[in-house]
Amino acid sequence: MKRALFGFLLLLLGGCATQHVLFDDFHYAGRDELARNGWIVRTAPGWPGIRGATWDAANVSIVEGNVLRMTSSTDGTAEHTSQTQLCHQRKYLEGTYAARVRFTDRTVSGPVGDQIVETFYLISPQKAPMDPDYSENDFEYLPEGGWGRSGPTMFVTTWETFQLEPWIADNVDTPRAGSLDGWHTLVEQVGNGKVRYFIDGQQLAEHGGKFYPESKMSINFNLWFVREGFLPDKEMRSWQQDIDWVYFRGGRPQSPAAVEDAVAALRRDSIRFKDTVPPTGLGSPCNF
Repeated sequence: MKRALFGFLLLLLGGCATQHVLFDDFHYAGRDELARNGWIVRTAPGWPGIRGATWDAANVSIVEGNVLRMTSSTDGTAEHTSQTQLCHQRKYLEGTYAARVRFTDRTVSGPVGDQIVETFYLISPQKAPMDPDYSENDFEYLPEGGWGRSGPTMFVTTWETFQLEPWIADNVDTPRAGSLDGWHTLVEQVGNGKVRYFIDGQQLAEHGGKFYPESKMSINFNLWFVREGFLPDKEMRSWQQDIDWVYFRGGRPQSPAAVEDAVAALRRDSIRFKDTVPPTGLGSPCNF
């Protein structure tokens, strides 16, 4: 009897332990406060985007007191291209991920036409080309098309691995054509060997098999230019992507409706930031 009771308590405690939560409503006075809650604003050079472009911390701002804004700019040259990325700690795997984001189909200044990527994604560092332990799950919106598609397209992609040069991609993706200009709720469920992607409550894709993530990942947003997709125009232009909130709950996947209810409850309780996800001690380089 005691052994059975002990086993039940372990199961119960184990189940509770998986219900770890991250929630950020982005109530900050400025970007310098993000670090205290585990966020990293990228400054490291490198992929993706334009070779030789900068990743500038000044591109991240807090607007209206509770919206995080990323702004990336270019004149079509690497020298004058500035891209943007925000990363959280690398400690996430199975559970439900969500973010409320504003995608844009037009520049805030300058001509329209550059192929740009507006994102919400999860990623682990790659130890070597074709690393079998690599994990990455992406929402990537291209308002000007690209990657073999014309017109606005959302790609959701789940990766087994890749090699940068020469380029080899071992992934599965599902594209959705059509404009997503405006605010949208993105939800991703990772569990039971499946990765499911939802936009505004509607399932877009289900991926699994060898593409199911194996390594702890960080939560990321970035805004970058496709290197082969520049306008032949030297006028400076700028794009923006806004983030209202981001959410994660470990354990059994939550439905999009349950995510909306959970976020609404956190806001009703005036919880602006919550992080009960245990640290892993893994590096989060924020360089990819």
